[in-house]
Amino acid sequence: MTSSRPEKIHPLWLRCCHWVNAIAIAGMLFSGWRIYNASPLFDFSFPAEVTLGGWLGGALQWHFAMMWVLVINAVVYLSLGIVTGRFRRKFFPLSLRELRHDVIQALRGKLQHADLSHYNAVQKLAYVGVILLGVGLVLSGLVLWKSVQFPLLRELLGGYEAARYIHFFCMSAMAAFVVIHLLMVLLVPKTLLAMLRGR
Repeated sequence: MTSSRPEKIHPLWLRCCHWVNAIAIAGMLFSGWRIYNASPLFDFSFPAEVTLGGWLGGALQWHFAMMWVLVINAVVYLSLGIVTGRFRRKFFPLSLRELRHDVIQALRGKLQHADLSHYNAVQKLAYVGVILLGVGLVLSGLVLWKSVQFPLLRELLGGYEAARYIHFFCMSAMAAFVVIHLLMVLLVPKTLLAMLRGR
């Protein structure tokens, strides 16, 4: 007798990590924008209404608190993703030919999302890319937070000021990923249901 229950797409550990991640990234982005405003790199600043912390000291407290949540959650996510083999199954192989085909399909608005258990090449690249962005944010963030304690890392990143730019551009790419991710959820609402209930 076959079960009529749909196949599980996302295990519980992944769903928990996803939602903790969403909260931590939001907290870090909004507090980071307030920190940026205190010493801007470019000729603009973020509106105070979309920042978190109220003032520089408050923003730093939020940023460091969310940093620990994000790092601990990332360790759990990466460890389970590797140990369970999920990363290998979901993100690889990733070929240039497949990526080219899926990018063209996406630009034409014809990329299929019928099978949520299978990631297309664009999704694979985006998820691997956002993990690498996270690594870039952590490494550059360590230099900004504890520059004296990480002199070798500071030099590898080109110095303190270069680390600020790396942190800013990684943050901008992460913010762009979040916006595109949310747009895709609006276009394919069943992805949200899958991330809530696993199916």
